[in-house]
Amino acid sequence: MSDPDLDRIRTALAGGLNPLVLELENESALHAGHAGASSRPDGGITHLRVRAVSAAFAGKSRVERHRIVNAFLAGEIAQGLHALAIEAKAPGE
Repeated sequence: MSDPDLDRIRTALAGGLNPLVLELENESALHAGHAGASSRPDGGITHLRVRAVSAAFAGKSRVERHRIVNAFLAGEIAQGLHALAIEAKAPGE
């Protein structure tokens, strides 16, 4: 079954990164009961793990790679996504 929140995030990242690999894992349920776990009134994703392999990351530092992903997810972050685990690699890494 499709998750509209993950689909929206996948579309944003895929369109911007053109990744060879893109894996998303909604970890929100793992954090139920702690501060911020229910910070989205729409019940959307608050905790997300992203694994991506993209040429867009080639020659970039870890911080730069994270900034790229954060920029594509700025709307989600503004809506309450507050925990983002990112594994961003260039092809061949």
